[in-house]
Amino acid sequence: MTIHWNGDAPIYIQLYQQVIKRILDGNIKEGEALPSVRKVAAEYQLNPVTISKAYQMLQDEHYVEKQRGKGLYVKSGAPELILEKERKSFLSSEWPLILQQISRLKLSVEELPRAAKEYK
Repeated sequence: MTIHWNGDAPIYIQLYQQVIKRILDGNIKEGEALPSVRKVAAEYQLNPVTISKAYQMLQDEHYVEKQRGKGLYVKSGAPELILEKERKSFLSSEWPLILQQISRLKLSVEELPRAAKEYK
């Protein structure tokens, strides 16, 4: 997992978002263990507390569960929960801005599918 940190958000939030993306993309599957805090801290030269904060957010949202003595595992149904939450977030925050830009550029509904194919 290659991560490029940006200065706009705390690293633990960015790490949380990376794990969410990996679950949605199927790179981390239901029932699969997350890398240990120590492993992630060593790999990315981060403070273990930073990783723990990101992992705690995932636990708080019920996407992962701690298995005593084993680590954190992606819960059954977590990908569907994440997908539902991400869709709602996209439609409420990003989609309105996209619609404004489409209107501003006077793009037609017919042009959009063609344009999407060109830029894939």
